[in-house]
Parts: sequence; structure tokens; C-alpha cells
Amino acid sequence: MSVSFQPLLFGGDINVYSVARAFHEAYGVKSVAFGKYNTFPCAYSSIIDYRVCRDNDVPEVFLSNAEAVCREFAGKTVLVIGCGENYVQLASRFRDRLPANAVAPYIDEALLNRLINKEHFYQLCDQYGLDHPATFIYEKSMGHGFTLPFCPPYVAKPADSVAYWQHEFEGIKKVYICQSREELLSALDAVYAAGYPGHMVLQEFIPGDDTYMRVMTSYSDRNGRVALMCLGHVLLEEHSPYGIGNYAVIMTEHDRELSLKIRDLLEALHYTGFSNVDIKYDSRDGKYKLFEINCRQGRSNYYVTGAGHSIARLVVEDRLEQKDLPLVITEERSLWRMVPKCVAFKFIPRAYHAQMKQLLRAGAASHSLEYRRDYTPGRIWRVWKTHIGNIVRFNRHNKVPEN
Repeated sequence: MSVSFQPLLFGGDINVYSVARAFHEAYGVKSVAFGKYNTFPCAYSSIIDYRVCRDNDVPEVFLSNAEAVCREFAGKTVLVIGCGENYVQLASRFRDRLPANAVAPYIDEALLNRLINKEHFYQLCDQYGLDHPATFIYEKSMGHGFTLPFCPPYVAKPADSVAYWQHEFEGIKKVYICQSREELLSALDAVYAAGYPGHMVLQEFIPGDDTYMRVMTSYSDRNGRVALMCLGHVLLEEHSPYGIGNYAVIMTEHDRELSLKIRDLLEALHYTGFSNVDIKYDSRDGKYKLFEINCRQGRSNYYVTGAGHSIARLVVEDRLEQKDLPLVITEERSLWRMVPKCVAFKFIPRAYHAQMKQLLRAGAASHSLEYRRDYTPGRIWRVWKTHIGNIVRFNRHNKVPEN
């Protein structure tokens, strides 16, 4: 199949592979991807032209790499897609400085920075009537002399994730779940001792296991109209220190009321491109509480493609073919996973097993890495190695549900 465009992806994780797979499935096109390390799942893939650049997230290097690919594919439109917050920030910053044959489907940097900062995001939630957990914004100058308006356990996370991961330290976590004030203070001290300059978001812990989580992936077209909303019911998350909060199993579901609330926010902001909202159901008041928004497709984005709504086709039909896309709120049921079935059934409560089995039997299930058109000998054993690693990691860090 001959296509008039070339996907250019930035990153090297499962997010990148899932996007590349969507483009390959829909159009048979091989994506170019720049990652910092020669690692699986993008390395050793036959559907990705994977290029290693250790300084890939340095602004000048990012721009230089994008320009080089635009020259290489001078006769095609290059779709520049970031698959991590740092790359999305760079794509947004340089979107108007890229060569004429490049398209970067992102909002301007000012709005981007406002949204990815969790402190500002909660202000927007209050403005537009969206619920979120009780929140306290902490800054370093407060020291230990502050009072929280809610009880433990506490959740602590950086307001600025990009700046946070630039100051890694031993024991760093994406999110800190603290059972006491002493544990919270210890976490805050460690974060600021490492040099993190921003605020920390302290929140009440909403009760409930992984199955109380939801994720909403949306696509907003070039005119700021929402074209697709796909709600995922999270059944299993990772609980390892580095992977905590990463989704491992998702089953799609439909909630029109919640979808329209998020649509109204996105359209009021004139948002464009992919967005990914993390949500948790609060059984105490029956409300969905928003945690954060990612201005990109999430690492679990293949759950959308697997449900029959190719994220590749959305971008191409909107940005290249200039189609007017109607709003679709996904109703199809499907099951997505990043772990072997044995892990899924072991760590997901039995109440969901019947639905999972039904979707598996119906062929309405997918795994991001299990793509037959990319089964080369070198890749097959790496997929199996990843399966084994997930079995070991989940047995070490996750608890088997009692029911």
C-alpha cells in the first residue's frame, strides 16, 4: 500500500509501539521512531524504523531529528507524534517551526503547560464542574508546618511530572501512597532533597482497588471538536515502584454522562489532538473523580484501537484528509491487556472473570505486543521474555484479591 504520509514517533516504550502498530494495521506503513535506548519493544521490530539518539529529548536535537526526517521524506507529509510528556512539550513548542511538510497535531505550548500541571488542571475541574479528590498544594517553603484538611492515607505526586523526572533519586516513585503523616513528610523530604523545584499535589486517598479506576481517551479534531471518546474500565494496574499506576488490563465500557462532561471541558478549551484522563470511582458519594490529564494518547492506547477505533485513522482522516468527523462515544465491549492471561485472571477479582472469558471467546480481545505481522524470530522470544518478566513482577508486587 502506497501512502502519502510518514509517521514520525518520539519515544521507545509500549506507547510508541502501540501507535506504530495502529499505523501499520490501518495503512501498512512503517513508522520512524526516535528513542533514547536500543530497547524492546521498539527495537527489533519489523514495523518500526527505530533510531537511537541519547539526546533525543534535548530541544535542539529533537528539532534537528524532525527536520532530518522531513527532508528524508520530502514528498510526504510527516506526522510528528510524541509518546511521552517531554516529547509532546517539544512537539508543541516547535509545531510552527517544523518544515512545511510536517504536521504536529498539538495545542499551543501555553495551554499544554497549563493542562499538564496538575495544580492548574484541578482549577479547571472546579471551573467546569468536574469532580476531583480533595487536594492540597504543597510547596517546599512550607516545610513540615502545614495542616491537611483530610485524613490518611495520603497520596503525594508532583504537579510538574516533566521537571520531577529530571531529578531522579533512589526510591523515586510516580506516586506515593503514605499511610501516615510521618511517611508523607519523609517522601516530601526525599523529593526536594533530589532538587525537584515544583509543587507537590497532596490528596485524600479514594478507597477501592484497581477496578475502581477508569481512563478516558479522546481525540479532538483540528477545529477543537471532540471526535472520539473511549472509556476504559481498568481491571488491573502495576504496583511496582517505577510502574505504579500503569494500566495492565482494561475493559471498555460506556458512560455517556461522564463522556459529555469531559467533552464539554475539552471543547471549551479548544483542545486539539489526543487526550487521556485518569479517573477513579468514589463509592462514598457515587462520583467519578478526575486525577489528571495527559495531552497525548496514553501508554495503554491500544485499548482504543483494539476496540475498533484506530487512533491512526483518526489522525489521518482529520489532519490529512480534512474530514469532518462526527462524535463517537464508544459502546463496543473489548478487553485489552499488557500481561499474560494467567496474570490477568490471578490478580483481577473473580467478579470480572466471566466477562473477560466471554470477550476472549468472542475474539474481542487484544494484547499490544502480540501482533502476528511483526512476529520475527528475534521478536518472538523477546515477547515471551516480557511475559515472564510480568509474571515475576506481578507476583512480587501485586496482591491476589480475596474474592
